[in-house]
Amino acid sequence: MEFYAAAEHPRTAEQIRDDVTGPRLAEFCDSIDEVLSWDASTDTGEMYCVWGQFRVNRELLKRGVRFTLPDCPNALAWTVTAEPQGTLIHATINQDQHDPDFLETIDTFVADWRTGMGAPR
Repeated sequence: MEFYAAAEHPRTAEQIRDDVTGPRLAEFCDSIDEVLSWDASTDTGEMYCVWGQFRVNRELLKRGVRFTLPDCPNALAWTVTAEPQGTLIHATINQDQHDPDFLETIDTFVADWRTGMGAPR
């Protein structure tokens, strides 16, 4: 399944790559409670979020960044990219159907990212 949101404040790809780092995840998304650790040399760490504690990986993209939760049973991944209409948040899971309550938490997660990316920094 896919989930999308567009933040009103546009950012360049460079701004996204520079600002949206692992240690700052909780600053941009209220569904992420805390980044527990981060290894800058591998761009990986651990975070505590609405679904519990997960290992998280960060990858640079041409127009932004991608984060993945490799131990997540639903293979959650999300991107934050610079697009002509603004900053796009795109999340995916590896299921085409799921419990409505869980899907609501993903909608909230993406909306939290939209809010966090919406203000100029």
